Amino acid sequence: DPCVRAVVQRVSSAFVTVAGEEVGRIGRGLCVLLGVTHSDDEAVARKMAEKLWHLRVFDDERGVMNRSAADLGAELLVVSQFTVYGDTSGGRRPSWIAAARPEQAEPLVTAVVEELRRLGATVATGRFRTAMQVTLTNDGPVTVIVDR
Repeated sequence: DPCVRAVVQRVSSAFVTVAGEEVGRIGRGLCVLLGVTHSDDEAVARKMAEKLWHLRVFDDERGVMNRSAADLGAELLVVSQFTVYGDTSGGRRPSWIAAARPEQAEPLVTAVVEELRRLGATVATGRFRTAMQVTLTNDGPVTVIVDR
């Protein structure tokens, strides 16, 4: 079953740098570490974007997590992260077999970002196929795993 996977953190701010250069920054919103597996396709990417945009992890006026990025106009920082498909069931060294190859993953990560923007989101991104440093302030802390 195709399943884009994301580790999502509610943040008060987040940014990503490559070789000391800032390439993406957001204020209040969601930091999304996004992984793609072999069977994923554009339809799955669109569903993931929809789920992320409407994920209710922001507090309402009663302090209950009942609001989404869509409700608040919160920003998203999307960073490609093949390691979310690391499998440690075989021992101490993760296997990356379930992670899609970069040439397959890159267009699908792009599809998630483009769909988020089509839905109305302000989206910053990392830079594919580079060593990135992600700095964030996790608000809550709130961290969830989202499988399409």
